[in-house]
Amino acid sequence: MRTMVTGGAGFIGSNLVDRLLAEGHEVDVVDDFSTGSLTNLADARGSAGRALTIHHLDITAPAVVDLMARRRPELVFHLAAQADVRVSVARPAFDAEVNIIGSLHVLEGARQAESDRVIFAASGGTLYGEPVPEDLPVREAHPHQPLSPYGVSKKAVLDYLVAYRELHSLEYCALALANVYGPRQNPHGEAGVVAIFADRLLRNEPITVFGDGSQTRDFVYVDDVVDAFVRGASRGGGLTCNIGTGSETSVNELYTTMAEQAGVEPSVVMEPLRPGELLRSSLDIERASIQLGWRPWTQLADGTRAVLESVRHQHG
Repeated sequence: MRTMVTGGAGFIGSNLVDRLLAEGHEVDVVDDFSTGSLTNLADARGSAGRALTIHHLDITAPAVVDLMARRRPELVFHLAAQADVRVSVARPAFDAEVNIIGSLHVLEGARQAESDRVIFAASGGTLYGEPVPEDLPVREAHPHQPLSPYGVSKKAVLDYLVAYRELHSLEYCALALANVYGPRQNPHGEAGVVAIFADRLLRNEPITVFGDGSQTRDFVYVDDVVDAFVRGASRGGGLTCNIGTGSETSVNELYTTMAEQAGVEPSVVMEPLRPGELLRSSLDIERASIQLGWRPWTQLADGTRAVLESVRHQHG
């Protein structure tokens, strides 16, 4: 099957590309390489031959529509995004240009290509705002009340997906992702905290904790997330499905665990909580279990150990 992955040189996207190629699909990658890297696609480029085509292109460029109409992907995995909450707060118009206008280009391209489905990377960490503790883990039916421009832009795309489904019969499945972590995550880019901690611990550098460290996140391993995307290609039509673990882990718990695994004593620098960040987050995943037949299988300790090993290898 011919597939397209926007943001396919990024952390999650490149892992998805590997999976799609392994399953025998032809893959077009669209990436502007602002945060993605050809290094992430090294294995794919070395083994895929003509099954992989890479297009250096920004989704904010109208040329994306023409490319998609020409390449005619049957499945479009849309992961390209401005993914930093802090950047969205500082530059909301830029965030909207990438995440809303860019997504509209992708949807219009999928319409013109007569694609079967768009599988969209939504944001479970920002979509629901700051739920009260008794609503955690939060379900998809919870009001969508994002508190950052990034979350607002991702929510807007969900509305456009519904509109394109009604107007043009373009099917979709949206995956509201929790905090995804794993090998290839850039500790210097949009940066998940697991990648940052692994890099700092192995360099024996101080870890910065914003707030008091009691804030929680739902950490889900990248291989589990890739599996959800593949399942979303044929199931869950017209739905938004949470993709997480349903468990909360505090920042303090995370760095304590990773420091023990790295065999170092963590040095912690406390900083004020950053604007737009949530205090607590976890996602109810029952809909994904029922509709996609999906559940995560990677325990956090196993995942963080894999990240540390990957970063240790990079450090040489």
